[in-house]
Amino acid sequence: MMRRVVRQSKFRHVFGQAVRNDQCYDDIRVSRVTWDSSFCAVNPKFVAIIIEASGGGAFLVLPLQKTGRIDKAYPTVCGHTGPVLDIEWCPHNDHVIASSSEDCTVMVWQIPENGLESPLSEPVVVLEGHSKRVGIVSWHPTARNVLLSAGCDNQIIIWNVGTGEAMINLEDMHPDVIFSVSWSRNGSLLCTACKDKKVRVIDPRKKKIVAEKDKAHEGARPMRAIFLADGNIFTTGFSRMSERQLALWKTDSMDEPICVQEMDTSNGVLLPFYDPDTNIVYLCGKGDSSIRYFEITDEAPFVHYLNTFSTKEPQRGMGYMPKRGLDVNKCEIARFYKLHERKCEPIIMTVPRKSDLFQDDLYPDTAGPDPSLEAEEWFAGKNGGPILISLKDGYVSTKNRDLKVVKTNVLESKPATKVENVPTVQKHASPQSSVVSKMEDKLEEVLREFKSLRDRVILQDRRIARLEEQVAKVHGGKRKNSRSPCSHLKQRHFC
Repeated sequence: MMRRVVRQSKFRHVFGQAVRNDQCYDDIRVSRVTWDSSFCAVNPKFVAIIIEASGGGAFLVLPLQKTGRIDKAYPTVCGHTGPVLDIEWCPHNDHVIASSSEDCTVMVWQIPENGLESPLSEPVVVLEGHSKRVGIVSWHPTARNVLLSAGCDNQIIIWNVGTGEAMINLEDMHPDVIFSVSWSRNGSLLCTACKDKKVRVIDPRKKKIVAEKDKAHEGARPMRAIFLADGNIFTTGFSRMSERQLALWKTDSMDEPICVQEMDTSNGVLLPFYDPDTNIVYLCGKGDSSIRYFEITDEAPFVHYLNTFSTKEPQRGMGYMPKRGLDVNKCEIARFYKLHERKCEPIIMTVPRKSDLFQDDLYPDTAGPDPSLEAEEWFAGKNGGPILISLKDGYVSTKNRDLKVVKTNVLESKPATKVENVPTVQKHASPQSSVVSKMEDKLEEVLREFKSLRDRVILQDRRIARLEEQVAKVHGGKRKNSRSPCSHLKQRHFC
């Protein structure tokens, strides 16, 4: 009689655990806009959440440690005139975030070191080029200041954020709405999923479709496609019978999938989150109350089911922490930020280990925050893989990496006639000018704080005046012959 052999994997016993209530972010009005994006973006310093906002679009940016109840008056990033549809942190600067909106624009924002102290309505740069709402933004994984946006006008634009210019415009490649866009590991190729049921592999600099697959999933509901570290493509979608599917494809021969698996009959779009270091894909369905995770290997059936983390509450969106933001001492291999209707709940994925030593098999060198290329180099045709860092001693962030470079480039590019002049100005800038700019930034910060305090004092003064008026009205009947407190109030308020 043959014994069944269980597949060996160090991730077989990965388990998920939600944090305590006091470590959640409460009383957040998560956006209700009908768009299949994650609504949440996370990095080692901040969590950003798209929220309901009247008279335009807004999102919250909270320092990770600011847990508990979030005040309704907490400042937001509020420069868009229409609902915000997608947000993403820059992988090379933890203080820079891009947002796209129904107002047809993409905006890039610079978040202060300690988070927002007053509403932020002035972006570093506004990128205008789409004629319809913009549903996707994605930073280049290895080149500094390169940002991709995809809109409902069925075109993809790749921007040089440093100069605020649209450098590449991919038109006439997609006849319908683009559901997802993913960069390859070194950022040389794009992978897109479109409403016409095709998955396309595109070389953006040559403006050429390298490979495509028609009816990757035959269902009519939205698909998702992402690049894996080895160059293969992982897709999620729906079958003709509306069953949710996942599939694995080789980019050089997309006629037949490496494997296809059917999951269930739920109608929520599956959002894939991929960890290239461990080759694990986490699938989070919108409206689901679970996270399924799979390990991808070279052995059949290639996509191996590991486990499911389930809770009672359905998820409105999901944020995924980069590897450098995890706690390696607790063998944490992933952390999600699950959006409920009124709160954000961190979920920690852990591999159980007895030893307290650094587990180097769980934490191979991972992509660090330093770019391997400048924007101009990438647009000129150069490629570069991610610069890897070790997590053995934990990740320590550096202050304001190139934060001013983005701002300076943008400001200088507006009056300039030639783009080529911008880097030379950067290189030859004197140390004295950088000191002056730092002092100016500090002064601006102090002025912002002063304005915030002044506004708060005025509001409190008005509130006290209203309360005193109400008290005066209540006691007015009893003191007809005495001096009215209201006249004293008006005099005080006028002063």
